[in-house]
Amino acid sequence: MTAWVDDTRRVVVKIGSRVLVDEAHILDEPRVHALTRQMAALRDGGRDVVCVSSGAIAAGLADLGFSDRPRDLPSLQAAAALGQSRLIGLYRHFFAEHGIAAAQVLLTRADLQDRTRHLNARNTFSRLLRAGVVPIVNENDTVAVDEIRVGDNDLLSALVACLIRADVLVMLTTADGLLTRPPVGSTGESGGELVKVVDRITPETHAMAGESESSVATGGMRSKLQAAEMVTTAGERAVIANGRTPDVLTRIFNGEQVGTVFEPRAQRLEGRKRWIAFFDHARGDIEIDSGAARALRTEGRSLLAVGITAVRGTFDKGDPVRIVDPDGAEIGRALVNYRSDEVVRILGCKSGEIEKILGCCEYDEVVHRDNLVLI
Repeated sequence: MTAWVDDTRRVVVKIGSRVLVDEAHILDEPRVHALTRQMAALRDGGRDVVCVSSGAIAAGLADLGFSDRPRDLPSLQAAAALGQSRLIGLYRHFFAEHGIAAAQVLLTRADLQDRTRHLNARNTFSRLLRAGVVPIVNENDTVAVDEIRVGDNDLLSALVACLIRADVLVMLTTADGLLTRPPVGSTGESGGELVKVVDRITPETHAMAGESESSVATGGMRSKLQAAEMVTTAGERAVIANGRTPDVLTRIFNGEQVGTVFEPRAQRLEGRKRWIAFFDHARGDIEIDSGAARALRTEGRSLLAVGITAVRGTFDKGDPVRIVDPDGAEIGRALVNYRSDEVVRILGCKSGEIEKILGCCEYDEVVHRDNLVLI
């Protein structure tokens, strides 16, 4: 474990809402202070640090008179507006104790999916990190309707890690890591054992995660596994650990075995394939048969029309699409060579028949392997 710690130069730390509140659902300032101290030590050790912090809504609930997370959107947005200023104020104050400036960065997924805004965000992060600033990132909850509904700061942290090419994403939660069996009961009892290292996330890995939701937060281990899968697909490492463990970040980066480590794939994705895989919004689905799925997964082949069984959605030539197997599971993202109506006409056909059906054949393959990223 020590080898990857020594090689880590850029870190994204995601802190969940439940880590930042006490038993009364009140923002736990001493814990914010302790985590800030540890991130400052990472920064002083020569690493770039980005913090993706949940907790804005939780921090604003008390000021609105709520003890539990409300369900209506206006209350959630009002709590976010109140809580975000309080939260960033704490981070700025505590980082200032170490002579470090903290910057507030509010994002929505749309900011990262629009190419111009995506590049602007990446350039802003680069400039802040070069200046030694620690960006404090959160979803812009006062406008991001969908993000409030699904609570996907886990996803946001993974997108940020992929955007800035971080070496590791550390997700701090109230669980010790991934367990062989999910927590059960209101207090989260579990007979499962801690999984220390995951070499590759599989359907069996996902089965270990249960649903988790509290009165101040949404999401759970499933969303963290999805985030870890995204980061490891990009070629980086992910860690899930208990943010309430004393000095958890210090221990991780001292090389101790803490939480669950998710190993990256052997090769990092280059910038263009990162965009295809994670940021460009898929316009539709192409369903393929088991033979085509096997050819893509194990043989590095391009996708031919003969292996396609169905098309969903409307897309144009060059648009991003999802590639799904016969069970509907996504196996990849790709840029397609033909329009959706053309793919419908040639699905199941051999490449030599495309010209006869469409009147021309610009490409033998519907998706070239250079424009495909396996998930």
